[in-house]
Amino acid sequence: MLRRLLQPVWILLAIIFLIEAWLWDHLEPIVARVVAAIPLNTFKQWLAERVDSLSPAMTLIVFIVPLFPLFPLKMIGMWLLMHQYWMSAFTTLLFAKFLGVGVTAFIFDVTRPKLLEMAWFEKLYEAVLALRAKCKAMVDPVKAKMLEMLRGDGDRWTARAVKLILRFRKSVHQAR
Repeated sequence: MLRRLLQPVWILLAIIFLIEAWLWDHLEPIVARVVAAIPLNTFKQWLAERVDSLSPAMTLIVFIVPLFPLFPLKMIGMWLLMHQYWMSAFTTLLFAKFLGVGVTAFIFDVTRPKLLEMAWFEKLYEAVLALRAKCKAMVDPVKAKMLEMLRGDGDRWTARAVKLILRFRKSVHQAR
């Protein structure tokens, strides 16, 4: 009974987790392009050489430290939100989110080999990858149902309602 009641919460958490994973996957190539476009490639090489000389524990510090400068940016976004500067708050928080994920992906790319030398970190990394696969498996059926509904496939009333909405939308656009 309780499990059935909590299923929507678990699906929501899985969706949030997958959005984070999607951002990570899609921002990493963008950061790579930025690195290639500006002299960050030299910085990445320099950082990789420094990380190679560090212990895994010190490498963990290198991985975590870049997140702290983003905290004031997020606080500014929250202040803007509290003072009802909605667009500025949204833009600031979105920028902080993208910057945070991008910087974290960049730093993780450099520090991953050293971090994975720590057994507990490797287990945590594998657990996160397993959680990601489990979340994907949990969300995929919901996603498929939503896509089916949006395409108007199936025989449910929602599919018929979507078909009617799309037909109405098409007729409105053709009337112009």
